[in-house]
Amino acid sequence: MNKKVNMLCALALVCFLTLGCIGQEEEEVEPTVEPTATPEPEEVVRIAVVFATGGLGDKSFNDSCYQGVKEAEADFGIEFDYVEPTAIAEYEGYHRQYAKSDEYDLIIGIGFDQADAITIVAQEYPDQKFAIVDMVVELPNVASLVFRENEGSFLVGAAAGLKSQTDKIGFVGGMDIPLIRRFLAGYKFGAEYINPEVEVSWKYVGDWSDPAKGKELALALFDEGADIVYAAAGRSGLGAIQAAHERGMLVIGVDADQCDTIEGVPVTTFLGSMLKRVDVAVYETIRSVVEDTFTGGFQSFGAAENGVGTCKHIPSDIQGQIDDLMAKVASGEIQVPSDIDENGEYIWG
Repeated sequence: MNKKVNMLCALALVCFLTLGCIGQEEEEVEPTVEPTATPEPEEVVRIAVVFATGGLGDKSFNDSCYQGVKEAEADFGIEFDYVEPTAIAEYEGYHRQYAKSDEYDLIIGIGFDQADAITIVAQEYPDQKFAIVDMVVELPNVASLVFRENEGSFLVGAAAGLKSQTDKIGFVGGMDIPLIRRFLAGYKFGAEYINPEVEVSWKYVGDWSDPAKGKELALALFDEGADIVYAAAGRSGLGAIQAAHERGMLVIGVDADQCDTIEGVPVTTFLGSMLKRVDVAVYETIRSVVEDTFTGGFQSFGAAENGVGTCKHIPSDIQGQIDDLMAKVASGEIQVPSDIDENGEYIWG
């Protein structure tokens, strides 16, 4: 009897365990899903540019800046707005308008004559980042981007000294100010360095956007015997280029490679162009904002920083000499004067 009871109990236990296992197999376990966080949209860096009064289309200073901004747009996905003032008096209002909107990570002013406007507005908006090209504004929220134009001008001056057939060359400047005299000093020094017999004459337009006057002055230099003219005069320099084309003389472009960008003027009219890499300075400043490394202060771009140089159109028979001079300027072996007085005496420092 006990055996039967024991067997019945064992059978009941087996049935219970079997049914329990079957129940576990049929039970569906809901997986635990962790909620996915919605990623924050990336903030787009926004830039505002106040161009110099010469405006876009100068084939020079403003256009070079614009190129740097466009390259930053392509590489970093920035957005930008710009304005083209027609008078110096408009600068302050445009800078204040951009700063007051609180929409821009960086406001860039192109040209030395924006210094007063930026100084005023940058103090009003100390948390707004600014950059100025070609002048120093000593405020912690302003990056001052300046160039050693005398070093690049030294190189095209040497090219002119090597290629002049008359041993007379000329210079057309926009205004008689330290900035433009820096171009003249380097140009004259470079020509004399390579050719002690050369004579250099110069004239100033007194305006950045008067091509007719620039042409008149260049023609006068050609009439005086110059066969090469270097024009550092903003839009006014376009007139000097036209003068060279009409007379069958040579001209040297400035800031950007103007040799194949002037409509109706063949590349053969140019001896070359002095490159002032405003595009590089602007691009690198925008990069610093994108990468959150922006700092105010003085930044200088010369031969050693690839901030100045010559274009690809320098004649091949003298390119090697120009490259050697570039290396010597970059290393400091050749020192170039930074200014010149009305009598042609160099000012160093």
